[in-house]
Amino acid sequence: MGQLPWKNLNVIDMSSNKLQGHLPLPPPSTVEFLISNNKLVGGLPSSICSLHSIQFLDLSSNSLSGNLPSCIGNASDGLELLNLGMNQFFGTIPLTFTKGNSLKYLNLHGNQFEGSLPHSLLNCKILEFVDVGNNKINGSFPQWLESLPELQVLILRSNRFSGPIGNPKTRFSFQQLRIIDLSSNDFTGPLPTNFFGTLVGMMDAHSDYLEYMEEYIVTNATLSSYYQYSLAMTIKGSNIELEKIQTMFIAIDFSRNYFSGEIPKSIGKLNSLKGLSLSHNKLTGTIPSSLGNLSNLEWLDLSSNELFGKIPWQLATDLNQLGFLNLSNNKLEGPIPRGPQFNTFKDDSYGGNLALCGFPLSKLCSEDAANVPTWPTQQEGEDDEHAIGFDWKVVVMGYGSGFVIGISVGYMVLTDKTIDWLVESVRGSAQRRRSVKRSKKNIHANGGIRRRN
Repeated sequence: MGQLPWKNLNVIDMSSNKLQGHLPLPPPSTVEFLISNNKLVGGLPSSICSLHSIQFLDLSSNSLSGNLPSCIGNASDGLELLNLGMNQFFGTIPLTFTKGNSLKYLNLHGNQFEGSLPHSLLNCKILEFVDVGNNKINGSFPQWLESLPELQVLILRSNRFSGPIGNPKTRFSFQQLRIIDLSSNDFTGPLPTNFFGTLVGMMDAHSDYLEYMEEYIVTNATLSSYYQYSLAMTIKGSNIELEKIQTMFIAIDFSRNYFSGEIPKSIGKLNSLKGLSLSHNKLTGTIPSSLGNLSNLEWLDLSSNELFGKIPWQLATDLNQLGFLNLSNNKLEGPIPRGPQFNTFKDDSYGGNLALCGFPLSKLCSEDAANVPTWPTQQEGEDDEHAIGFDWKVVVMGYGSGFVIGISVGYMVLTDKTIDWLVESVRGSAQRRRSVKRSKKNIHANGGIRRRN
């Protein structure tokens, strides 16, 4: 393929065909040039920089190779989207972006780039998405990207980055970041507490309707289109290609590095997280109970570290969205706590922790360990009967919703038989209260039976 013959085209979309040969050059009037998922070969000619009107340029998923022309970052002041992912480009990333550019999306994933990230990315003040995963890029963590006010996705996975992650240097560090993947690099040192404390984009996020990360473009008065962002990430233990990214998809993957020290309690502030993976590092200490604050968490992978101590009961009682858990190959001990989601996990979630016991493991706990309550116990002097009567409506609501109910003396799942038993118990206690005057003082008793939302 050579020069395309049409001179006044604005939009050229040849994606997902069986085109072969070298990259065709579109006319200078082109605003969108989408030719991904074909079988194109050869290098990227410097004449690509003559596309002064280009806004969307997607050459991904071909077999293009060679060095990138140094001018490609400045081909157009209006360039918003540059996707060169899944090709065979090599050499350093020569992209030189000038001040005032319009770039929002940069995808160089799955090539053979080496060297460091260009600092000229700091000129991309409205940059939202950076994916340079699966290359050979080295250097330290690009802390300088923290000043980009719109950055939401940062994918550095499977490269050769090394060294520690420093504390933030600005007050509003990575303030919009929602997805960060540093997996499979050579990062070292402790996980900085202050780093997680500044990720406000992962705190209290909400949306009234389903939205996706995408970019709209108005080509002319009668034609507009949009481009949906995509990425690959390890989700619930499997490598998943997300063709669309929900704006409420919020995840951290720091797995397969050399991080050491304790898990920062500050991660518990990121209550909008859907996924957290810190597996295959050298983390020590106990699992912080603050992780129980991550009420939206759907997967948690802390496997293959050197964590010790007991599994916090807050993980079992408060993480009601959790669908995947991997705590295997640590040094955890004691009984596995019971809870709505924890009861669904199999023994491979806990394997390699020789001192753990209880369901679903075959190793039974000692009598003392088995009697450790899953839920917080009542305060001394609390009226048990009053507690049950006080929360009876909560019991009914919990049963109707299929939730697991915690009782101060242990743990039970409501069935038809246990509901009948609870009904009789409550009726009996109510009758006793009517017939016998009690001298005990009233105590607020929310600890007897608790509803888990």
